[in-house]
Amino acid sequence: MDMMITLGLLVLGFGLLIKGADFFVDGASTVAAFLKIPSVVVGLTIVAFGTSAPEAAVSVTAALNGSNAIAVSNVIGSNIFNLLAVLGCTSMISRVPVPHSITKKEFPFLILISGLMLGLILMDYQLSRVDGLIFLAGIIFYVSWLVKDALKARDNMEVEEPKFTFPVSLGLIAIGILGIVFGGDLVVDSAQKIALALGMSEKLVGLTIVSVGTSLPELVTSLIAAKKGEVDIAVGNVVGSNVFNILFILGSSATITPIAVEAALSFDLVVMMAATLLCFALAKFSKDLDKKDALIMLASFIAYMIYIVVRN
Repeated sequence: MDMMITLGLLVLGFGLLIKGADFFVDGASTVAAFLKIPSVVVGLTIVAFGTSAPEAAVSVTAALNGSNAIAVSNVIGSNIFNLLAVLGCTSMISRVPVPHSITKKEFPFLILISGLMLGLILMDYQLSRVDGLIFLAGIIFYVSWLVKDALKARDNMEVEEPKFTFPVSLGLIAIGILGIVFGGDLVVDSAQKIALALGMSEKLVGLTIVSVGTSLPELVTSLIAAKKGEVDIAVGNVVGSNVFNILFILGSSATITPIAVEAALSFDLVVMMAATLLCFALAKFSKDLDKKDALIMLASFIAYMIYIVVRN
């Protein structure tokens, strides 16, 4: 009976995730039309920050409790999943044109801060409060930069007719975020219980279901956005989420309590950096991501998952 309830909660969680992402994308794209800004900017900000809410909640709560070592592994795992699995799955179901602004500005910025994160950690295997403040200054700069670019772009944009009124759009975004967050929690908790009942070890569950589960909002939102033709939101969501994960989540966590980083995470940090460079190269030279690019990204992700399962 307990297993039937757990399966029911798993299905409910996926339902909330999918419907929440549906509302979220509709609300975000309509807000972009009202504000006369490119959809990609909304993807890089509202959508990206909203879908990163689970990672932020986990890491900041852990920091407040004085046990925030999980924050670094959470960010590394989430960023790898976003780049290889989310972009890979999205490109598999729909050809994804990558906006020139992404490859010219936002992706290079992501590479820069990923390299900064790698360098700061490898120096002494910790993130100090000063490092945290550097990251938080980075997120302020990033958002200000995006707002400035968005205001410039307004003059040259063809304005689409908004689908809903502005208050309805904000309501859809709020309902969408709630559905995404609660649905994601239900999926992770239910899948964890089912996996343990089937004999999987807690460590293996943590490395697979839990680490992937916190990134389900990015995956579902990007897939729904691509299906609705809002590919700019799908790409912006991935790049913006990764920027937010590094600058805000690690910045907040390290500022609250300095983070000691396990030396064993060095390899995973290098994989995160390599995944960032790989996806940038594919986006830069392919112009739009197709099934061939998707296969490269998904094969890389599967190889990494096999490695961490064998390693642990």
